[in-house]
Parts: sequence; C-alpha cells; structure tokens
Amino acid sequence: MPMSDATLHDLYPPIEPYQHGFLPVKDGHSVYFEECGNPNGLPVVFLHGGPGSGCGPRHRQLFHPSHVRAVLFDQRGCGRSLSQNALQANTTAHLIQDIERLREQLHIEKWLVVGGSWGGGLGLAYASAHPDRCAGAVIRGVFLSRPSDLQWFFEEAKQCMPDAWAAFHNHLNPRGSPLSQVLCDGLLHGHEDLALRMALAWQAWENALTNRHHQDKPLPTPSAQEATALLAKYRLQSHYLQHLCFFPPDGLLSHLGHLNHMPVSFIHGRLDWICRPEAAWAAHQAIEGSRLQLIDNAGHNPFEAPMTASLVGEINTMVDQLRAKG
Repeated sequence: MPMSDATLHDLYPPIEPYQHGFLPVKDGHSVYFEECGNPNGLPVVFLHGGPGSGCGPRHRQLFHPSHVRAVLFDQRGCGRSLSQNALQANTTAHLIQDIERLREQLHIEKWLVVGGSWGGGLGLAYASAHPDRCAGAVIRGVFLSRPSDLQWFFEEAKQCMPDAWAAFHNHLNPRGSPLSQVLCDGLLHGHEDLALRMALAWQAWENALTNRHHQDKPLPTPSAQEATALLAKYRLQSHYLQHLCFFPPDGLLSHLGHLNHMPVSFIHGRLDWICRPEAAWAAHQAIEGSRLQLIDNAGHNPFEAPMTASLVGEINTMVDQLRAKG
C-alpha cells in the first residue's frame, strides 16, 4: 500500500540513528550528523530552523522508518556541532557548502529536501543552488528573511498578541530604536547578563506566538547549561538576522525560477504568527508547478496535530511519487 493511502498521519515511533558522527568542514567547524530509518530507503535531508536551533529526536519521527533514509544534521554553530568560533565563517553560503559536502560524504546522488521555518528558507536556497542534486522539496512554515518578515515578527505581530508584545517591548526598553536592532546589539555586543536577559525576552515572545493555547504559562527558569545554550542560539540568530540571513532583499523569490517543475510542496498554518502565510503564497507563486497547503487551525509549531498530520502526509506523498519514479 502506498504510504499516502495509509493512516500514517501522526509521528512515527521514536527511533535511534543507525549512524552518527561529525563531518569536519572548513574554518574550525565540525558538523554533527545522523542517519536513521532504512539505509536503502529514499534519501531525505532534514534542515532545522532557527537560525541557531538544532535537530531533536522528534524530527526523526517525521519519516517512515522503512521507506526513508533520513539524514539530519546540526548546522554550523548549532546543537551538537563543534566550533572554535560559532559566528566565524557562518553564512548561508557556508551552510549550502556543508549540505553538499555531507551529501558527497554519504555517497548520495540526489535527495529530497525537507525543512521548516528558517530550514525552509535554507532548503529553497540550497535547492536553487544545486537543483540537480534535489529530487524535490517539502517546505513548512517558510521564513524568507525579507525586511518585511523581520518587521512583522519584531513589531507588527503585536496585533496578534498585544499583551505579550507589550511585555516584550517594555522589558527591552528600546527608547525609540527598532526592537530587532536592540536585541541583536545586546546579544552580540552586550555583557553576559544583558545578553541573557534579552535572550529570555526573545524566547518568551517567540513562545507566545508559537504556542497560542499556552501563552499564559511562564517559561521555566533555565539551568546554567540551558542558559548557555539559549545564549548561543540567539547570538547566532542575531548574527543571521542582522544580515537578512545573507539572502537578497526579496528573500530569494527572484531565484526560485530555478525550481520550476521540480516537485516542491509548501505547507503553512493559516494561524502562523511567526512566519506569515503570505510568504508561502509568494514562494509558491514563484515556482511553476509547486503545491501549497494552507492548514486550518495550525500555527508555526510542527508538532501541533493538524500541522503534523499534514506534514507527515505530504512527506509520504512526495516519497511515494519519487519512489515510483525509481
């Protein structure tokens, strides 16, 4: 039975990697990667969000363990990857080079690209640069890194959560400066206490927009280890956002013609308050033959039930189609 006909619309059971390790890349970075599922299955590369986050065990559960060879990795400066200086030689172009080096290291000719949020934007950038190495793409909640996308997240999304935004704004006391500038300056150049305070405020605002049903539940105080990881995440994110993620001002839209007629599916929650549905619509319009699903009652969180069902179902559909082609 094709996977898309089965009732496989929840996460698959937890699974451990059958291989994991570190891929040395240039400039003092070593990238953590892992493979899970079927070594003879359809190759899929998963790109996590952020920038600055990492892969987690639940991401492995998006993929059919018998039909997919899933490759997950933590981008430069993220998660379990090792760096002498996380921000040095860390741009989108470097990440694209790392993806290609990993593909070559694993002797994969072509793979399906799956990414969400920032990972969706990175997936489009990688596929545009190397369309001959991409069998297709499934992109969830895409972040295009346009100036308007940053303006939305840091300022205009207050219309969705005015109380949470007021707390965010008052906590930072920007004194007329854009919130994004205050945050990035504080995280990249401020002392440790200031940087941690800003990271916690950013996390709380992001959490309010992502977890619509639990915005009144305060985040727990992080341990020392968690605080270190949180600072690393938002410092790297600040580094990328200060440069619009090293994308052109239109967020790659003018480059997406390279993907015309490649199998590309966009999935976006209608209630996504982090990345507006308009971004997925614009990217869909830029790629001839692409598909777009706007999911009712779903936001940015990939593990909300409606989004998980749609995402797993679309990955299964794409894998079915690519396996049928041989």
